[in-house]
Amino acid sequence: MTGRRGRPRRRRIRIAGAVVVSFLVLVTAGAGWLYFRLNGNIDTFDADGLSKNRPGAGVAGQNVLVIGSDSRAGENSGLGGGEGDVGRSDTAFLLHVYGDRKHAVAVSIPRDTLVDIPPCRLPDGSWTSGQQHVMFNSAFSLGESAKGNPACTQNTVERLTGLRVDHTVVVDFAGFSAMTSAVGGVDVCVPKDVYQGDLNPNLGSRGQLLFPRGRQSISGQKALDYVRVRHGIGDGSDIGRIQRQQAFLSAMVKKVKEQGYDPTTLLPLADAATKSMTVDPGLGSAGKMLSFAMSLKDIDLHDMKFLTLPWRYDGNRVAIVQPDADALWASLRADRTVDGKDAGKGGGAGGTRGTPSAPASAPVSGAGVKVAVRNGTDVTGLAARAATVLTEHGFEVTGTTTARAGGASTTVIEFGPGEAGHARELARLFPGSYVRGAAADGITVTLGRDYDAAPSPGPSAPGPSSSARPPGTLSSDVVSGVRSADDDPCANLSYG
Repeated sequence: MTGRRGRPRRRRIRIAGAVVVSFLVLVTAGAGWLYFRLNGNIDTFDADGLSKNRPGAGVAGQNVLVIGSDSRAGENSGLGGGEGDVGRSDTAFLLHVYGDRKHAVAVSIPRDTLVDIPPCRLPDGSWTSGQQHVMFNSAFSLGESAKGNPACTQNTVERLTGLRVDHTVVVDFAGFSAMTSAVGGVDVCVPKDVYQGDLNPNLGSRGQLLFPRGRQSISGQKALDYVRVRHGIGDGSDIGRIQRQQAFLSAMVKKVKEQGYDPTTLLPLADAATKSMTVDPGLGSAGKMLSFAMSLKDIDLHDMKFLTLPWRYDGNRVAIVQPDADALWASLRADRTVDGKDAGKGGGAGGTRGTPSAPASAPVSGAGVKVAVRNGTDVTGLAARAATVLTEHGFEVTGTTTARAGGASTTVIEFGPGEAGHARELARLFPGSYVRGAAADGITVTLGRDYDAAPSPGPSAPGPSSSARPPGTLSSDVVSGVRSADDDPCANLSYG
């Protein structure tokens, strides 16, 4: 009798086991289908266009360049207000994820910023000559293609900042619109009524009302119009628009965080995001993108910051303000937050400045390496002092001069083709410096006030420097413009 009773129980166990196995098969098959679908969405750009003389890789944090393309090609044709299929960089920011994976900062680069663009690869395989003092967003349109030239923009950002860009992501109009819909809308604040004529000044009339004054949730086309509108809110400048874009991104990050890891939200968001993006090969699969996204999950809203590259108007263009910009890049290189805290992996008071090519205890060897030294400060004799230290470590100093601009806060090491390793070795004598590639041959050190305040070891004692801020310390002007992802969406919406 016991045996007869046992048979149905064993059968029930077998049936239950079969159901579990079937369920696992279905889940696995579904996950595979989803993975291949997301994988099929992702486009990558040609990494052959990246510079061969790039800054050294960081030892803690990661840098991700995010570019918003305003191309009207394909699905974007019905969303933009302009004409033409050529991709242009409408928005760009450099996201620095600190080594502790608990802090991040996004630095917006105004599209009209005057920068130097290094040689860039065109679609036909040829390379351009470098350009000086031109608009930042022109780098993306070099080659006049619908997909733009993300490699050229990445090269330009690396030249500008001295930071190595680990990944680059291009987001188009259609994808941005779809992502805002996938999260169910984003809260924004509009200080006054905005009309179609504000979005498109060439309309010739005020047009219909786009946004009533006040707080509201928007998605899709409305969200795209909000982040693109320029003339109807505040002072009508691109700087004001950047601040509203930062407020929008803050609110979007907050919305995703609040919804948690709900598949009904995350799967449509992932589908929309991957369809909209063109990425570097290092992010060219769903698995790689998921891994990177998961590395950001522990960042608290208050520790997700947004700011704009220190700037001033230069006619109808934007000029970079020094030494504030140099201090900002130095702080990111050292993995220090905007309030001066060390957020490097594992902490440590020394930060992660420089890019050492050998253990810190190993002697610096400059045998056979030629270096030109420039004094970028108003401290007399600083170049000669550095030249003495370099000579003692085996470097051949080809000359000492004074930089024309002066007032540099951070020491910069520029290297030509084939000199990257020597430049990283040299950087060990200049803690807090940043290293970047240059078109010219050889290596040049432009000394900042950080070297006067804390020079590399040598026989000469440093002179006093009462006016210099500690290396990597941001000015109050820069810090006052910082937004956190948990800030009120109505706060600080427009310059002027």
